[in-house]
Amino acid sequence: MRSTRRAAWLPLLLAFAATPALAADRIAVFDPELLDTSGEGIRPDQQQRLAMIGQDLRQALAASGRYVVVEIAPQRARLAEGPALRGCGSCAAEAAAALGADLALITVVQKVSNLILSITLSVLEAAPSGARRAVYSAEIRGNTDESWQRGLRWLLRHRLLAAPEAKP
Repeated sequence: MRSTRRAAWLPLLLAFAATPALAADRIAVFDPELLDTSGEGIRPDQQQRLAMIGQDLRQALAASGRYVVVEIAPQRARLAEGPALRGCGSCAAEAAAALGADLALITVVQKVSNLILSITLSVLEAAPSGARRAVYSAEIRGNTDESWQRGLRWLLRHRLLAAPEAKP
């Protein structure tokens, strides 16, 4: 008797298991930019850190299962010819749409001094809307690989990938 009851529920359970809860958003994670207001100029180690946190960000978002990270290579050359994404108006949203993404993510590291920096993540809807969905920022101290990675991890854990009820 028990086995027939279990057998009756099995097709229903399999149907629910095969149905995805929600489709993950496709996101274009653009290369991080440095906004140097310190007057010191950009250094090779900072260029390497920008690449490092860009890679870390893409990997974390893909691993979360909440996002499908789209390849930005087809738009990279076109975007490099224009102004910085942080001030280009709708170019990030348009590039995201051209890549088939639902969202665009712009990352800006602002260097105030060699000690004081901030990381800002801006999430935009792809064109035609281009609406800003969220902006998250973290201040970091120290211009090192470790401080940049720690700041990014904090933003991921407490803001971008935090449960909706945990976000401020």
